[in-house]
Amino acid sequence: MGILIRTLLAGAVALVSLGAITQQLRDQGVSDTEIRIGNVMPYSGTLEIFGQIGKAEAAYFDIVNERGGIGGRKIRFMSYDDLSDPSNAMDLTRILVETDNVLLMFGSFGTPGNLAVRKYLNERQVPQLFVASGDQQLSDPSVYPWTMGWQPSYREEGRIYANYIQAFYPGKKIVALWQNDQFGRDLFKGLEQGLGDVAHNIRVDIAYDVDDQHLDGHVSVLKRSGAEIFVFAGVPENAAKVIRAAAEHGWRPVFIVNQMAASIETVLKPAGMENATGVITAAFLKDASDPAWKDELGTGAWRSFIEKYTKAGGKDDAAAVYGYAAAETLVQVLTQCGNDLSRENVMKQAAALRDYQASALLPGIKINTGQSDFRPVKQLRLFQFDGRGWQSIGDVLDTAFGDPGKK
Repeated sequence: MGILIRTLLAGAVALVSLGAITQQLRDQGVSDTEIRIGNVMPYSGTLEIFGQIGKAEAAYFDIVNERGGIGGRKIRFMSYDDLSDPSNAMDLTRILVETDNVLLMFGSFGTPGNLAVRKYLNERQVPQLFVASGDQQLSDPSVYPWTMGWQPSYREEGRIYANYIQAFYPGKKIVALWQNDQFGRDLFKGLEQGLGDVAHNIRVDIAYDVDDQHLDGHVSVLKRSGAEIFVFAGVPENAAKVIRAAAEHGWRPVFIVNQMAASIETVLKPAGMENATGVITAAFLKDASDPAWKDELGTGAWRSFIEKYTKAGGKDDAAAVYGYAAAETLVQVLTQCGNDLSRENVMKQAAALRDYQASALLPGIKINTGQSDFRPVKQLRLFQFDGRGWQSIGDVLDTAFGDPGKK
């Protein structure tokens, strides 16, 4: 009888242990049927255009779910509107983590909001994956091992423009109009650092607010400087206004615009294709409105995605491509997780991407991560607009310059 009791107890302990192991393979936000993913986006307010990214991600996840989800689990994408006010990010993130019980936060937009919630998420060991920001502070695993960026660094983008200017227009006078926030400051800082000893060639720079109503006046001031190079950093709508304003003032400098404000459909067409001819940018994603990608983006998968995106109110092609590529990368990570959907394994797999080619990335640009490398996309290509599409300038450029925390 004693042997029988001991055998039954051993069996019970084994079952409890098995149950514990099974639980360890899943954290909150995962069940037999779904995976909950949290996100914060500016669906209204001054930055509403970037809320289109969230709509694109939702459309992509819908397609994944229609195909059976990930390992039989459907993605439940829970995305809240921060009203273009990053001060709302903490409250919304707390709700997603503590009330909605998401497995991870994915792709939340903007530098201030992501920085605000970073400590909270890291203390609770909740993955803060593929944030929609190019700030280098959001890609430093030595300090915040649960936070990972996605896109190239704003500062290194600025450095690339500086290198281009020095290579092709040495000694020319430069002016800059940059958005007065962390994004704009970071890109402008990169421009200055890249120019180094010749940064004095920046004769005038103007910081402006995103809702500034005096862009035409700023362009007039910059023109009077006599500069031959004009670097712009800002949102798409303002980029279009500034390109048009320069043309109306009869000013045709070498015009450089940041990559997130260089869509043919949402920036260059509204600015006037003739006015935008010659514009230069650095990119890592395909432009859906560029004739070069017409056939590829005409495939069934892309058409199905665009149909869902449009029905959800999506109307920005650049945001569509960004959201598609970022969501595709997250699905790759979750697929690599297999049956171990613990938060720890999610981060492990996110740091184990090797030469991953998301379908919307430009040829030659691949995603690579590692335990000390939390910057998935580290490459850009320079392009010039010829009045119809983008023409590449040179080879793929690597923006990896060591430890981001020490820049």
